[in-house]
Amino acid sequence: MNSYFYAARVLAINAVLWTALCALGALGSYGDGQREGMVRSYTVPLWNWCSTHLMMMVFSSAMYLLFSRRSALLGNARRIGAVYALVVVAFLPLELAYVGSVYALRAGDALSPDSVLAAVQRLHNFDIFMELAWISFTYIAVVAVCAWQQGRAREQAWRQAQTDNLSLRLELEQQRLLALRSQLEPHFLFNALNAISALVRSDDKRVALTGISRLSDLLRYALTASSRDWVSMAEELQFVRDYLDLQRLRYGERLRVRIEGGQGAVLDADCPPLLLQPLVENALRHDLDCHDGASDIRLELAREGDQLVIRISNPLAHAAPPNPGLGLGLRSTQARLQMAAGSAASLQTRRDAGRFVAEVRMPMERSA
Repeated sequence: MNSYFYAARVLAINAVLWTALCALGALGSYGDGQREGMVRSYTVPLWNWCSTHLMMMVFSSAMYLLFSRRSALLGNARRIGAVYALVVVAFLPLELAYVGSVYALRAGDALSPDSVLAAVQRLHNFDIFMELAWISFTYIAVVAVCAWQQGRAREQAWRQAQTDNLSLRLELEQQRLLALRSQLEPHFLFNALNAISALVRSDDKRVALTGISRLSDLLRYALTASSRDWVSMAEELQFVRDYLDLQRLRYGERLRVRIEGGQGAVLDADCPPLLLQPLVENALRHDLDCHDGASDIRLELAREGDQLVIRISNPLAHAAPPNPGLGLGLRSTQARLQMAAGSAASLQTRRDAGRFVAEVRMPMERSA
């Protein structure tokens, strides 16, 4: 904004405020005159108030421009007090001289240094005190307004910085996701990013930051695990739990998954990386996305001899198409099992008591 236009705008706002204040003061003076039997127009006291406080209007505008352009002056009480002392020393005599000149003109005296000085000398101590009070109250009001505006500006800048930081971090995760897609193309990451994007747009900074942090952990594991042929079942289970925590940002309390058997020797079993997540995502898609109620997904892990058995099941929705026998996620999981363990591993799907069950069998330990 042009500095001259800004100064004119500040002066105009102060003129309106002081005119309104003078109008109220003049209304009181007019009422007093009416009660004393004085017959005069309301414009007379209004003009007297406005003309007497014209310098205060200029003073408040100058103080506002000073503090808005030199915000460091509001940094501590000592600086504010020093400026006030300077104002009293420099502006109070100027204000008294102006008031004296107004009174001299009203008395019909020719305007001269002598007439102004004589008018000032005729002022009562109470009049001088009131001028000091006007200066002090005006100064305090301007300081308060400028301090509030600067505090609000800092808060808005902080909020904008938070939003920009969230957007930047989200863009970074999206770029990392594009690099990962060429290797694994994990669809759950795209869904998670969409959920986090909605949280950022809704201005829910705290939950969005939590989601981005969890997404970073998922990406870190996925990038690390993609360079390994095998991971432990404990690592896979932790990855699934982190993935489910992230999905709760979208589904809330509707997401209910029961994990059983994830302890003991099962946690030490060898597992191809990112094996469980597509199965869990498939169960989510065919459970929660088919109704508005809570989910009933079960993940069971057990050891049977030298084999690890993994069962993931979800209810069959009556109003929705049944789970495909070998969807994209299931086909990719089956192919990875075959590549990892050959005929010793398998993936079977079935319907059992109104539930869709995906069962994985593979050796507890990878072959040498």
